Amino acid sequence: MPENLINIELKKNQKVYFASDNHLGASNPKKSLDREKRFVRWLDQIKKDASCIFLLGDLFDFWFEYKKVVPKGFVRVLGKLAEISDSGTPIYFFVGNHDMWMNNYFKEELGIRVFYNPEKFLINSKRFFVGHGDGLGPGDVGFKRMKKIFRNSISTFLFRWIHPDWGVRLAQYLSTKNKLLSGDKDIEFKGEKNEWLVQYSKKINSDEHFDFFIFGHRHLPLDISISKSSRYLNLGDWISYFSYAEFDGKNIKLKYHKDPA
Repeated sequence: MPENLINIELKKNQKVYFASDNHLGASNPKKSLDREKRFVRWLDQIKKDASCIFLLGDLFDFWFEYKKVVPKGFVRVLGKLAEISDSGTPIYFFVGNHDMWMNNYFKEELGIRVFYNPEKFLINSKRFFVGHGDGLGPGDVGFKRMKKIFRNSISTFLFRWIHPDWGVRLAQYLSTKNKLLSGDKDIEFKGEKNEWLVQYSKKINSDEHFDFFIFGHRHLPLDISISKSSRYLNLGDWISYFSYAEFDGKNIKLKYHKDPA
């Protein structure tokens, strides 16, 4: 096994699940709570046969960890993630552009491993390249510009000195109103040649082969062949599509949650 790949072996009848872009806290409180409850119901459904769960960022529309304070709300999803993690099912979380200021809360309180950059996995002999997808490839210029400002240590230090009542309110406003920060400027399919994550995946694959490239960020469920033996999947979101990916040890496919509630 290559040393730079995280290895995961599935037991019989186990699966790996991937989801992204819930943006809890976005829209109005009622709609956000409805989406949170629906996501928790999905987690309850998949926990029975999940070998592990990948959450590919933007679980929250805004997240900032003060030393003693985290944003109010989201207790249902946080409690469910803690329950699943405590049961022994690994959860891998990839920080997105809306929860980029995540530090140690998930690791220390929920036992969830957090990644800040794309990572390579070997799952049942299949090679996966996994990440949120923000700031990768030739496009996404707005986020690349924003990332230089908001991810540096000085900006984080200064923001921490703003009282949470004001800081969280300001960040939530920017997250929903400012398209530069949100990264949601255009979520229409641009065609393979103009989809920057497709181009990024092809470039990576030309240097090192992967069976599957899994990303979020684009809010579009996509399954695109980038070579005879490689595919790019975008997970969509839990706002409009309620989509996710399921890997059974051999094949992966996009699915859509059908909520009986």
